[in-house]
This record gives sequence, C-alpha cells and structure tokens, in this order.
Amino acid sequence: MKVFKFGGASTNSYERIQNLATILEQHKDEKILIVISAMGKMTNALEKVAEAFFEGRNEDALQLFYKIKNYHTDQLKYLISFHWQQATTSLNDIFTEVEWLLHDKPVKDYNYYYDQIVCCGELLSSTLISYFLNEKKLPNKWIDVRDVLRTDDTFRDAKIDWSVSKKLTGEKLAPLFDEYNFVVTQGFIGSTDENESTTLGREGSDFTAAIFADLLDAEGVTIWKDVNGVMNADPKDFKDAVTIPELSYREVIEMAYYGAQVIHPKTIKPLQNKNIALFVRSFLDLRLTGTVISNDSINNLPPVIVYKRNQVLVNLQSTDFSFVEGKPALFLNELLERVRLKPNLTQNTAITLMVCVDDIAEKVERLALIASEMFDVQVQKNLELLTIRHYTPEIIESLSGNRNIILEQKTKETIQLLMENI
Repeated sequence: MKVFKFGGASTNSYERIQNLATILEQHKDEKILIVISAMGKMTNALEKVAEAFFEGRNEDALQLFYKIKNYHTDQLKYLISFHWQQATTSLNDIFTEVEWLLHDKPVKDYNYYYDQIVCCGELLSSTLISYFLNEKKLPNKWIDVRDVLRTDDTFRDAKIDWSVSKKLTGEKLAPLFDEYNFVVTQGFIGSTDENESTTLGREGSDFTAAIFADLLDAEGVTIWKDVNGVMNADPKDFKDAVTIPELSYREVIEMAYYGAQVIHPKTIKPLQNKNIALFVRSFLDLRLTGTVISNDSINNLPPVIVYKRNQVLVNLQSTDFSFVEGKPALFLNELLERVRLKPNLTQNTAITLMVCVDDIAEKVERLALIASEMFDVQVQKNLELLTIRHYTPEIIESLSGNRNIILEQKTKETIQLLMENI
C-alpha cells in the first residue's frame, strides 16, 4: 500500500493530467491511495467567492462561482468522452451543494463559510481525475474524504479525531482496495460529526496524505511536485541550487521552522511516528529520483539557504530600565500570539527585547501600539533575514558580503543574519 499526493500544479492542464495518468500506469499493479488537491489556483478563486458571500454580495459570489463552474465543465469536455453524462451529474451535485449556500445569508462566522465553499475545489478536481483515469483503463474508486476523516469544528484549521478517523478508514476506505488497486480521494478537507465540511489549514493536502499513510500503515508516501525534489535554496534566488537526495525528518522540520518551502512539520509527524518514508518527486521528469525523507541520519548536507524578505525589527526597551526577563518577555509572547505574528528571530538584552517579524503592516502597527503600554518601541523596516544551515565561513561571506548586519544569531548548525536591504 502506498499513498500518492498530486498538487494543484499537477492537475492544471490536460497535458499535466495526462502525465498524472502516465505515472499511475507505471504503478497499475500496486495498491495506491491517490490524494488530489484543487486544480491550479482554484482555492484562491473559491476564497473570493467566500469573501463576496460573507460581505453580503450574493450576486457577485454567484458570478464568481459561475466562472469556476465553467472552468470545470470545460475541463470535463477535454478529459471525458465515454462517461461524460455521469461525470456531468457528479459535478452538478457538487455545484448544487455550494450554490444552495450562496443563495442564503451568512449567520455564522467567516471561517465556517470559507470551509463550506472552498472544500468543493478538491471535490471537483478529484471527480474529474477519477473519471479520466477510468477512461484511460486505470480502474479506480472515488470516495468523499468527508465520509472518512473526522475533525473537530475549528474551521480553517481543523484537528483530526484520530480514533474515529481510524475506525471509518477501516470500515469505508480500506475495503475498497479489495476490488480496486487505485482509490481517489481529496486532500485538505474533512468533516465534523455534524457533517459540516472543514479544512486542515496550511499544506492540508500533504497532511491528508500523511494521515492516511498512518491509518493504512502505508509503506511510503510520494508527493508529486513541479520541482526536482527538496532543494537547498530557492532556485529563483540561487542559480546553483541543488536537489538534496536524502534528508532526515529532523532536518526537514528544522528547514521548515526557518522558512524553507519544504514539507510542513505537521505532515512529518504521522510519518515519523510509524517510520514511513516520504518521497518528493517531479511529475515533469520521471527520470529524476527526487528526495527521500526518513528517520535515517544524513551527513555531509550542503548549506541550506533561506531568504525572508520584507522583514521588520521591533525593538522593545524597558521604560524604567528594569530587566525584561520574566513578565515582560511573557507579555511579548502573548502579544505576538494575540496579533497572530510569528517571530522569525528573537533576541534579548538585560533591558531590551528584539523580535523580527514579517512586515504585515496592520499587524506590526497593532503590535507596536499595544506594546507601547509597557515598552519604549522602535520599529526598523526594509530588512532581510538570511538563514544558513550547515554553514561555512565562505558561504557566510559570499551571501552577507559588505551588508550592514543588524542582528546575528549563531549555533553550531545554523546562523541567522538580519540585514538592511541593499
């Protein structure tokens, strides 16, 4: 048993969907759960529908959703020939689920409606993929993940009920593999025990793949992407960025913590618990082996470079020159959580707290305003945060050069430099 996850980039055109079928053709004798994300930028489009609906602009919401309907029905025309009537009916059932809501008025909070609307992106894409694979003589069974993954009602960041989900997986999902080698389902979404749709937050589709790998005791998870694997730097910033063939779970979590666009730590945890290998491969070039992530310790890694631009340093100084340890530091942590800002770098002196955060103007302003009740506050903008894991003196020199360094933190494995923009 394996789990394959295909993201939006792998399903945003006929050619790429055909490529998805080519990949599965090579694995047609294996048992594979196929987890599908929404097509292309469809989640963003559905977010605009949710925003218009919640603001009371029902006609605008319906018009925006009409474009989404047209997009998927157009895709159906290209993809499905023999079973187009059944496929059309399946899509219409999903359309109706959303349109029924859009004719109503919002009486709950935004996050609730976000989940009820946005979830249809994965339902639509997985439906089209399932019908397409059947036409390509790759028999499969489609299942609504909301019948299997049970969550709480923390809309937009729902928490998995592992015991109920395990029971439902055993009852409804696992038996499908007695008849089919391929089962198609959706990433990113789940359902409460009241049958309300939920979403799993950032990188939710990867997380879904990891959840089912755990629940089904899979031998491995493959995430198919439009990159060669996990790279040591963003190739848009560094032309000599290289693919890292092997990584440990620990290293990936460290990379993600510092802002590298790799696998989210919440995806790693279920895999690490059962020592299930994670493969990151390119769906554009099947000759490439990509990156394998496991519990094995990996030595001699290349420098891993993460740039975070548009950073702000908030400097909080004690007004009466008393020490900032204890209550003031606790106040800052609570304040960051309150304004929903993640600290990218923190440093303390006896009477000063310094915190580097993303330059999200309204949040930084609110942070500074509330903090001024306890501190003298200074805000420095137009900064960049450079993080290098497995650094060498040469790489530090080549990347920082003559830059004005505002703040530096250094451990045996990692250095962080907060610098002024050039």
